[in-house]
Amino acid sequence: MNKIDQYRKKIDGLDWKILSLLSERGKTARTIGRIKKKSGGIVLVPDREQAIYDRLSRINRGPYKNEAVLSIFREIVSATRALQAPLKIAFLGPEATFTHIAAVEHFGSSAEMMPQGSIQNIFEEVERRHADFGVVPVENSTEGMISHTLDMFVDTDLSISSEIVLRVQHHLLSREPNLKNIRVVYSHPHALAQCQRWLSVNLPHARQKGVDSTAAAARMAAHEKKSAASRAPAAGRASAAIASELAASRYGLTILKREIQDQLKNFTRFLVLGRGESKRTGRDKTSLLLGLKDEAGALYKILSPLAQAGINLTKIESRPLKSRAWEYVFFVDLDGHVSDKAIARVVEKVRRRCTLFKVLGSYPKSRIAS
Repeated sequence: MNKIDQYRKKIDGLDWKILSLLSERGKTARTIGRIKKKSGGIVLVPDREQAIYDRLSRINRGPYKNEAVLSIFREIVSATRALQAPLKIAFLGPEATFTHIAAVEHFGSSAEMMPQGSIQNIFEEVERRHADFGVVPVENSTEGMISHTLDMFVDTDLSISSEIVLRVQHHLLSREPNLKNIRVVYSHPHALAQCQRWLSVNLPHARQKGVDSTAAAARMAAHEKKSAASRAPAAGRASAAIASELAASRYGLTILKREIQDQLKNFTRFLVLGRGESKRTGRDKTSLLLGLKDEAGALYKILSPLAQAGINLTKIESRPLKSRAWEYVFFVDLDGHVSDKAIARVVEKVRRRCTLFKVLGSYPKSRIAS
């Protein structure tokens, strides 16, 4: 026990040093904040923060894994940023949605989170400068692109400053302990689709009801069970929700079954909306919006310069142009930053062949979050 006490005293001393260094870091950051305020500089510089995380990953020698180190430093960076000026982040609410989880993963818990009722509202809050940044879902690894997010980019001046890739784990939540008594399952339509195989095998008689978000589903399941209990609880009439572990905690539900998604490797990609540009980090991607002439070989003409320059095209998605019938725009992701000479030359060639052209942003590639 004496030896353990000695090590505990050593840990106490280390904690004091850590706290002292954190205080010194905070004071330095506050000085930087004052300089930024005088010069009109922005509080969040995504490429600078990404450089911090990349450097920490390179120099980390354990015993903590990189994921743990980055999680700790993300909160340090978030708290430090709040000393300069707290960031306001618009996200698809309510709280405990996967978009909320992604926003906290990226900005840390010291940012002020502003839940919004729709993807359109998120764009509007950032455009009106009511929020500094917005977080929107854009793509799921099993269900594909989220069309409404893509459509919003046609008429906005906002740019993509970062991306977040989050592993999505769907759980069945309820206040009813017996799976056999579940008769209704609430969730977002995408979440229901991602769990179809499990639902058909384990809850074949339960109705599936789509709602605005997984968090809203958890809230409905919690409220409905309360209401039923206050009248007269009846066996076999209970409801459940497919949502996150955070939603279970937030709305007082029990996790009946964990990870019921059909694909265990289920990821959702989110975009961070802002008004500035991200500088080159060396591991970037660029997103473009392209409108094409209605003629034979139009798509080939804009893609061939990319192929000839050896630029890797990682995504292409078409959407109908709402303002003109039977015309389409293409959303393209490619490796590299628009400030790279090779990318800049090709982008200019592509621009000249398009009827509509936008660089939606060049930004750091995401490392997959936990």
